[in-house]
Amino acid sequence: MSMNADASVIAVQGHGSTSSHPSQSYGSLPPTTRHDNPGKRIAVPVRVEPKVFFANERTFLSWLNFAIVLGSLALGLLNFGDSTGKIAGAAFTVVAMFVMVYALMLFQWRAERIRQRDAGPYDDRRGPTVLVVVLISAILINFYLRFVHAE
Repeated sequence: MSMNADASVIAVQGHGSTSSHPSQSYGSLPPTTRHDNPGKRIAVPVRVEPKVFFANERTFLSWLNFAIVLGSLALGLLNFGDSTGKIAGAAFTVVAMFVMVYALMLFQWRAERIRQRDAGPYDDRRGPTVLVVVLISAILINFYLRFVHAE
């Protein structure tokens, strides 16, 4: 039993759509406005599924988990390290607090955009890059101090 291309599009899209236009294929998003009349635009409400909110919260908790692990490392260095370890612990503490503030701001920004049903990407392209640069800088400071001030 074989299906032609139009039948597979109908089976995937459902609701009896018979259009085989390439922009309405399996991977495309549904339009947010209808163009029944070229001069009149009718807004179609965008449905936001609950899993979108949960995904935002799960990402926030993942960032906090990373911040807690980094803060625990910093606390260990502050309590049990020598003078170089205490400086590195202070640097990692600052980075951990930066991660927590960043995660909260990103969570609130995404939650607001989801509530407003804004279309578009919810990703942040600069934040993780800045975080990696700051974290590598803290590690390099630790190595520098460890080798220069070796006892």
